[in-house]
Amino acid sequence: MAETTAGETKNSRLRNFDFKTMGPAIALLILCIIGFSLNSAFLSEGNITNLLTRSAFIGIIAVGATFVITAGGIDLSVGSMAAVIAGIMIIVMNNAVETLGTGVATVLLGCGCSVILGLGAGWVNGFLTTKGKIEAFIVTLGTMGIFRSLVTYFADGGTLSLDFDLRGTYRPVYYEAFFGLPIPVWVFIIVSIAGWILLNRTAFGRYCTAIGSNEAVARYSAIKVDRIKTWTYVIQGLCVALATIIYVPRLGSASSSTGVLWELEAIAAVIIGGTVLKGGYGRIGGTILGALILTTIGNILNFTDMISNYLNGTMQGLIIIVAVWLQRADWGRKSSKE
Repeated sequence: MAETTAGETKNSRLRNFDFKTMGPAIALLILCIIGFSLNSAFLSEGNITNLLTRSAFIGIIAVGATFVITAGGIDLSVGSMAAVIAGIMIIVMNNAVETLGTGVATVLLGCGCSVILGLGAGWVNGFLTTKGKIEAFIVTLGTMGIFRSLVTYFADGGTLSLDFDLRGTYRPVYYEAFFGLPIPVWVFIIVSIAGWILLNRTAFGRYCTAIGSNEAVARYSAIKVDRIKTWTYVIQGLCVALATIIYVPRLGSASSSTGVLWELEAIAAVIIGGTVLKGGYGRIGGTILGALILTTIGNILNFTDMISNYLNGTMQGLIIIVAVWLQRADWGRKSSKE
């Protein structure tokens, strides 16, 4: 009898274990073990710093994507948006050199331009989706093409390069560290904390969840659905702008290939982290782990010849498919129980 009770208790604990919450953390731990077993340099300070810095770009964008997806939307334009923002930033800063010189003032002008462009682009996506009554998939697919063609036009089919002397002023934003952590990582941490508070501790976050769960019920509950959904895209645009600000000093240039597949990585990070693709449930903490998982996979591929690094996009695509399939299976089990 005692053995039966112990067995039932064990099974109960297994049932109560939240795999959706702990799954990404366990997956990241397993990947770290695999990476270290393939090459001990995986856990070196230099590689960990590089991994965290590279995670920052996609992680920041993915935090914004968490709000959009939680509210039942989708944004396919983030990579192209980053490219056109980077291109216009460089044009503005290069033209300002004659007036403001190659100092901090010019860099701040470029950063301000980036934020304004990101907010504007996000608002356009949100406005067309809510007031235009067009599916988010169609709107952002269209703006993805528009943004990508604009940066190609501005660069005349080539590359827009930042003024050489200005690079020396802007370069520390990517390459310098603060208290042992690179500046992009600090930006990622701040954005993540702000995103977590906004999603989990404010009425706005609750409204996003309610809209994603059932938009019709949310309207009947006097929630300003169109306004909230538009703001999620504005937040996404702001996150893209911040990611672009810390990305530009890395290469000092922008072209039609800038930001390619960033939308895939951002969506993958969100879904891996446990946010439900159809909306109604979002996890900022999971998104952070998702971004780290994707970067770790790419990092491991650099350490081994078993799978070509050129197949990184294939791996990400498979991860999205599997993650959504698992979500469907999980929600299907919940529905059958209810």
